[in-house]
Amino acid sequence: MKVVILAGGLGTRISEESHLKPKPMITIGEQPILWHIMKYYSSFGFYDFVICCGYKGHIIKEYFADYYLYRSDVTFDFSAENQMTIHQNVAEPWRVTLVDTGLNTQTGGRVKRVRKYIGEESFMLTYGDGVSNVDLKALLAQHKASGKVVTLTGIQPGGRFGVLDLDESGKTVSGFREKAKEDGGWINGGFMVMEPEAFQYLSEEESCILERQPLERLAEEGKLGIYKHPGFWQCMDTQRDRGLLESLWRHGKASWKVWEDAI
Repeated sequence: MKVVILAGGLGTRISEESHLKPKPMITIGEQPILWHIMKYYSSFGFYDFVICCGYKGHIIKEYFADYYLYRSDVTFDFSAENQMTIHQNVAEPWRVTLVDTGLNTQTGGRVKRVRKYIGEESFMLTYGDGVSNVDLKALLAQHKASGKVVTLTGIQPGGRFGVLDLDESGKTVSGFREKAKEDGGWINGGFMVMEPEAFQYLSEEESCILERQPLERLAEEGKLGIYKHPGFWQCMDTQRDRGLLESLWRHGKASWKVWEDAI
């Protein structure tokens, strides 16, 4: 199953660093948050990634072009015709497709523009600036059992986010109020599962915002499900957010770190 990661936004709220690099390349523990997200998915057996690039996307491409070199010990022998020897190679079981989805394209347009790389299979989708310890296998199982077109992960962070309205079963989203005044409800934390039918609700137009009309329509039609995750979730919108994630990583309290080969 492919995992689509939205990594093309401008990251204006963390502009102290995003003027130099795309937000998904801002580091936690010396590794881009994008790396953390991919390591998390691959720990559940999801290795095939489609990354929606945009703002400074060349930096993401350069990172993966040199990834093999970055993660290995290297000897450069300039006395022997510039020979390079790589030692202790650490390889990931990843297949990574990097797609330029436009500088100013909104989330829905970016997903639509990678349609040809997805095929006619279910796929996962998440944002390139948030980590969590959500149970991806349980999320996928609920999605498959529900028959929904899209299942998103609902979280309750408190604070500045909008809310989701649920029906009486508590398993179907009946309304989607992005950026409404916080009222203690569930909000969209990303970590979604989608069926190919979802592309019918999207447009390649730059202005297509996934969280607006597409998800709102799905909610109105009863085709948008929610997997409730009461555990850890944190996005990296600001330097304060980054500082929190860095502190958790540094002190061994990064609950999203479920793999063993941490740097």
